[in-house]
Amino acid sequence: MTKREAMFYSKMGDTFHCELCPHACRLREGQAGKCRGRKVIEGKLMAENYAQAVSVALDPIEKKPLYHYHPGSLIISLGPNSCNLNCAFCQNWQISQVACPTRQISIEELAELCRKQNIPQVAFTYSEPLMWYEYIYDFAHYAPDVKIVLVTNAYLQTAPWTAILPSISAMNIDLKSIRDDFYRKVCGGGVETVKNNIITAYNAKIHIEITNLLIPGMNTAETDIAELSQFIASISGEIPLHISAYHPEFKLNIPATTPEEVEQACIIASRYLKYVYAGNVHSQRFGRKS
Repeated sequence: MTKREAMFYSKMGDTFHCELCPHACRLREGQAGKCRGRKVIEGKLMAENYAQAVSVALDPIEKKPLYHYHPGSLIISLGPNSCNLNCAFCQNWQISQVACPTRQISIEELAELCRKQNIPQVAFTYSEPLMWYEYIYDFAHYAPDVKIVLVTNAYLQTAPWTAILPSISAMNIDLKSIRDDFYRKVCGGGVETVKNNIITAYNAKIHIEITNLLIPGMNTAETDIAELSQFIASISGEIPLHISAYHPEFKLNIPATTPEEVEQACIIASRYLKYVYAGNVHSQRFGRKS
């Protein structure tokens, strides 16, 4: 198993301060952070999940979802067994919230896969790719001709976020709600970090699309959808928004979002944004146009 010392941490006495995400975990020898990807081993904070992938696949880029970035192309996709949020509704909790089998793929192997498939773009996705920070950073510097896409919650400290942006070509960012209390009670995070990172990434001229998972009774109020859309529009009215239906998973058992609820949310969002899509339900009006 490849070992790699973590970036963005400091040490005070026998306590290690992780400085990657806002949780700012304080760890001692043998302890892992909330993300389970970084652990103190023999006096160093190590990226324990380095190069360990839950899945490697070839996907249509629209599956990320990215509808306005290289449409019709294929992208190599992979991700770690890790996440720094613990959303009660997590739709992929089997690979993000608990330990699961992984396979090792070195940065050299990944670059060779891109070459053999003649696909010069990679998506770090499936769980939370930024908890694979060192792997993405190293791959970007090893294979600078490969375009990198992140499908991310964007819950990262300013310094590492800013440092990784020059290596990224496109992102789909999951903006779970415009309400901070939703983030804190349901996800174990905070929305202001995410909002600030969206703005910073857009200003860095990275292609951005946003996804919002619609959860009945939790973030479906017209005011919530309107304010979320207005925030995106305040950055640019041309940032695409994908509104997706929730299905009961992990710790949440409320009924699934109906197609009608997604359609109504899209109608509200389209008052403020040029490109609004019904992410995973059929919609004549808000489906992807081929």
